[in-house]
Amino acid sequence: MRDAQGRRITYLRLSVTDRCNFRCLYCMPADGLEWLPKAEILSYEEIAEVVRQLQPLGIRRLRVSGGEPTIRPNIEVLFRLLKDIPGIEDVALSTNGVKLAQGAQGWRDAGLDRVNLSVDSLRPARLIAIARRDLGLDPVAAALAAERAGLDPVKINTVVMRGINDDEIEDLARLTLEHPWHVRFIELMPVGEMSGLTWEHVVPSVEVLERCETALGALAPADGPAGNGPAAYYRAAGALGTVGVITPMTHTYCGACNRVRLTADGRLRTCLFGRHEVDFRGPLRRGEALASHFARALAEKPPEHHLLQMDAGGLSALSQVGG
Repeated sequence: MRDAQGRRITYLRLSVTDRCNFRCLYCMPADGLEWLPKAEILSYEEIAEVVRQLQPLGIRRLRVSGGEPTIRPNIEVLFRLLKDIPGIEDVALSTNGVKLAQGAQGWRDAGLDRVNLSVDSLRPARLIAIARRDLGLDPVAAALAAERAGLDPVKINTVVMRGINDDEIEDLARLTLEHPWHVRFIELMPVGEMSGLTWEHVVPSVEVLERCETALGALAPADGPAGNGPAAYYRAAGALGTVGVITPMTHTYCGACNRVRLTADGRLRTCLFGRHEVDFRGPLRRGEALASHFARALAEKPPEHHLLQMDAGGLSALSQVGG
């Protein structure tokens, strides 16, 4: 199916929880949020049923997100349910990596194809300061565990914040020299209650790439790994991996948007930073078919977000919709 702008929608992001074991500066208030009641959260079987009904309408690729999805018990059950749906080509996971070392192989065996790992610092003390939690995370060890388990490609996402972690751009880029990983630098999106982060903290992707070239030498455009995102990729000579940039603040990519999002409480959100949502939980639990609701959602999907006008679509935190 296509939306009103003619964009083919093939990619569904599934938020399975609004909770997280981190409180990252750019994602969630330090004191957390008012959590959704358990009765309002979709079960794994309900999530799978939504996908089962949307797959014939064009959904091919899935990403499981949160909050932090791996804190929901037995997440491998969901991976197995999703992978068993005919026509689903790819099941990916976004995670902070805390549970990757212990869970990666089991998740791969259950049907998970690949992983995006959030890494906002390689320095232990700074990682704790950004996450506002000390859970003993070693991000390089987490990425190695994912690679060993066959979760391929391994993508590392870094939200770049001027004066907070931008002095690590070069160190993160160097990971691509010796590892077949794809390090993507994401422009900070100052939204909602994270008012302490402003435009002054945004590091444009052009500057990021210049600093990567300082560390790696000349970068050539690269095809990059398989996936659904809007990153532009580059490779240094002889590097096993790639460097990527994602540019929501300096170069919007709404014209090529192929995605919608299902929130943990069963609302289909058609734009990350839009206000438009369609309730799926109610019709699902009443036993109604979802096709007409999906068609209405796509017909009303906005042509672009308004983040550049500092309108975050009513979000108080990115963790509410899984980013």
